[in-house]
Amino acid sequence: MKIAFVGKGGSGKTTLSSLFIRHLAANEAPVVAVDADINQHLGAALGLSEDEAAALPALGAQLPLIKEYLRGTNPRIASADSMIKTTPPGRGSRLLRVTEDNPVYAACARTILLDGEPVRLMATGPFTEADLGVACYHSKVGAVELCLNHLVDGPEEYVVVDMTAGSDSFASGMFTRFDVTFLVAEPTRKGVSVYRQYKEYARDFGVVLKVVGNKVQGPEDIEFLQDEVGEDLLVTVGHSDWVRAMEKGRPASFELLEATNRFALQTLQDAADDSYALRDWERYTEQMVSFHLRNAESWGNAKTGTDLAEQVDPGFVLREGLDAAGPEGTGDGEAPVSPLPQPPRPAPQPA
Repeated sequence: MKIAFVGKGGSGKTTLSSLFIRHLAANEAPVVAVDADINQHLGAALGLSEDEAAALPALGAQLPLIKEYLRGTNPRIASADSMIKTTPPGRGSRLLRVTEDNPVYAACARTILLDGEPVRLMATGPFTEADLGVACYHSKVGAVELCLNHLVDGPEEYVVVDMTAGSDSFASGMFTRFDVTFLVAEPTRKGVSVYRQYKEYARDFGVVLKVVGNKVQGPEDIEFLQDEVGEDLLVTVGHSDWVRAMEKGRPASFELLEATNRFALQTLQDAADDSYALRDWERYTEQMVSFHLRNAESWGNAKTGTDLAEQVDPGFVLREGLDAAGPEGTGDGEAPVSPLPQPPRPAPQPA
């Protein structure tokens, strides 16, 4: 399942996404965690030191490698330079899978250990000095969108993305790439304002949106959230001594997390698992193509000097179990692809 955590700044979405990742790891589920927030804090929330978090490779800096690998032998893509963040896969494209080893993970991911369980962690990377005043953060998040467009995940496999705060997630089509989106909201008027924005923007795209009430202190807070978001309220989370210790850099074993919060995390996992049954691969692919054509017309064609609509492979459907993609995603038609050389994989880092 592909899962997004969104919410306004300070709502606790990074903390909750890190707890959810720990919960999945404790259940021995395969997890790829992605920090796609402009404020890069997921690594620290997963127990990395400041130096370790800063040493994570930046996805945005590896965009040429990512494009070259994913392009494969797709005849509709003349060169990696002609790919943009929304370029969809087609026959000949290389696809990513959660549990495999590939050059993209080797260059962009680091394996960390959460109470002995491995999790792959990737980060878009922060602004650099060269970016200031001239670059948009969405250019970095584009690497995440491109990877998600080429990712084939199955049940009981999880990709968890900590998204940028507020409604900035709608600056690209990436908000449609998820089986479920958990919106973290505090029990305040400001806390639910992002929910209203997200609900309105996502209304016509089939986005499964569930609200996680955070920093809830009592029945009045729960009643407020129920009144404001209705049936979209999935679960609420209150104070946690375990989280306080974690934020001080002194986390106890995850099994000591309070029972009520463990139950809340299991509720999130159950909702994610249930949402997978609703996945429509054809609609998923159609949305991908639609956003690609929009971006091509608005800026992509001018930037690349090519007609990016020609990158769309008619009849191709991204779907589970796809290896060599034929016209209907049945496995007919992909030319043999020689893998790129893989850089050495670093040793897992305990967290």
